[in-house]
Amino acid sequence: MKLNKIIKYIASLALAVLLLWVSFREVEWNDFIEGLKGCRWGYVLLSMVAGSMAFWVRGLRWRRLLLPIDDSITRLTTFNGINIGNISNYVFPRIGEFVRCGVITRRSAPADLSNPSVKKATYDKVLGTVVLERSWELLVMLLMLAIVVVGGFERFGDFFLEQIWGPMAQSLDFSIWWVVAATLAAVSAGIYAIYRYRESNRFCTKVWGIFSGLGQGFASCLNMDKKWLFFAYTALIWLLYWLMAASTMWAAPFLGDLDLIDALFLSLVGGLGFAVPVPGGIGAFHFIISLTLATMYGVPTELGIVYATLSHTSQAITQILFGLGSYASEAIRK
Repeated sequence: MKLNKIIKYIASLALAVLLLWVSFREVEWNDFIEGLKGCRWGYVLLSMVAGSMAFWVRGLRWRRLLLPIDDSITRLTTFNGINIGNISNYVFPRIGEFVRCGVITRRSAPADLSNPSVKKATYDKVLGTVVLERSWELLVMLLMLAIVVVGGFERFGDFFLEQIWGPMAQSLDFSIWWVVAATLAAVSAGIYAIYRYRESNRFCTKVWGIFSGLGQGFASCLNMDKKWLFFAYTALIWLLYWLMAASTMWAAPFLGDLDLIDALFLSLVGGLGFAVPVPGGIGAFHFIISLTLATMYGVPTELGIVYATLSHTSQAITQILFGLGSYASEAIRK
């Protein structure tokens, strides 16, 4: 492993440990244990079942994007790719997106029978479909979060203004929009340089080749048959995510005053926790969920941590079990 990768991994792991310490530092352990004892474990099991169903549907949706590239990709292959990618994220954050591309490429049919090493679904094309899928997922999550916050601004709006946007703006000595503008300018300049020197510079040539593959992956979305299935799968995935959050909420008697809208909000906020570059969202998920419950609903820290621990641990166990099963499946198929 290269030195820069080792440094990134240590930094990521240190951040996870720091967030865990911040989340648990004020917890009264007797209250925490009593909170766990009072949980309804049948609902936790229901949440894990909903999570496993979401893995399968995610595989079906991803396959819709892959079929225009290689129609030989099976449902089992995409399902295994999703699961192996999930478990890989516990080793190194975000590496799972690249690992599952490798699973698909290895199973892809040859583009030319005379040269079996050249696949129909090349790595860069598959990566394009992953970027498209994750971009779409982020867009849907932000759209739903905006709808929930705007629709119930009195309930949720103050939390974002006071706990997220306010501290971010106050930490800067100038308008945060200057940061956005500078970032956009830097990205635009980088893209132009890569395009300008795509044939004369080795680095730019390599990056441009990746962009070309990504473009072909995005184009596969336009070539999908039965496009409505992609959107139907997306709706079903979020319904299952919603059920996961609601089931875990029902498992915690101390959250009995919360309703289904609150469960959806917690699911969306938890998704932001998994976006933090730490292995498997460890620490970040606990911190943001316990903070949300404490600031918005007045739930004591030790009980908020109980919910966060139930939710994250049940998801982690489900992902690890299915990841190991899919890894064994791929090994046997090989």
